[in-house]
Amino acid sequence: MVDGSGRPEIRVVTPADWSLWREARIASLTVSPEAFKVRLADWYRGGEEQWRARFDDPAAYGVLAVLGGRPVGLAAGLLAPDAVPELRSVWVAREARGHGLAARLIGSVESWAHGTGADTLRLSVLAANAPAVALYERLGYAADGGTGEELVMTKRLSGTS
Repeated sequence: MVDGSGRPEIRVVTPADWSLWREARIASLTVSPEAFKVRLADWYRGGEEQWRARFDDPAAYGVLAVLGGRPVGLAAGLLAPDAVPELRSVWVAREARGHGLAARLIGSVESWAHGTGADTLRLSVLAANAPAVALYERLGYAADGGTGEELVMTKRLSGTS
C-alpha cells in the first residue's frame, strides 16, 4: 500500500504479516549480507509458526515499509534481557533508498521504545558498515562502546513522541 503522498506505507507488523516480514528479512540478508552479523541460513529455519510467534511476543516490535504490496524496508525493536530496548534489523531496498525511509522506520521503533517507558534506545552495528554508522549518527545516535567488529550506539529518547 502507498500512503496519499506516494511514499511506502509504514506498517506495524502483526502475526498476520509474517509472510511479508519473512520476505523482507530474507531479501535484506540476500541483497545486503555484509550489513548484518546474522546469516541468511539462520532465518530459513522454522516454519510459519515460528515467524508468527516473533510478533506475539510483547517484548518484540516490527515495522515494515510496503510499496505496491511488496516490502521495501524493515526495522525491529526488542527488549534486551537488561530491559533496554534495542533497534535491530534495519534495512531498506536499494530502489527505495534516498527518500528518508530508514529514518521513518527507525522513528517508528524509537516511538515504540519510548512507549515502553525507556529513555534510551540501543543498537549494535558492524563497525565496517560506514553508511549505517553515518545514518545513525545523523539521527542522533552516539558510540557507546562495542567489542570487536560491532559498535554499540545509543540515543536518548526524551524528545521522542
